[in-house]
Amino acid sequence: MRTWLFLVVGLGLAVFAPGLHAQGCALCYTSASAIGAAAERSLDVGILTLLTPALTLFAAVFYLLYRRAVSATAHAETAD
Repeated sequence: MRTWLFLVVGLGLAVFAPGLHAQGCALCYTSASAIGAAAERSLDVGILTLLTPALTLFAAVFYLLYRRAVSATAHAETAD
């Protein structure tokens, strides 16, 4: 019960925190909107290039956690 309370309060603070919704500065927005189509495409490719390793690591960690949980559940069922 206490864990759920902390989770709900933490998510509520994260959703309603004004600093989380203002992550783009005006200078970055102005610079990005003033570039041409080719530079815009390069910016998109750069963002995807930087995002790919982070998402791969994120997915790998959750896959390993899932595999470990399934293994523990199967081990507990065979012990009964």
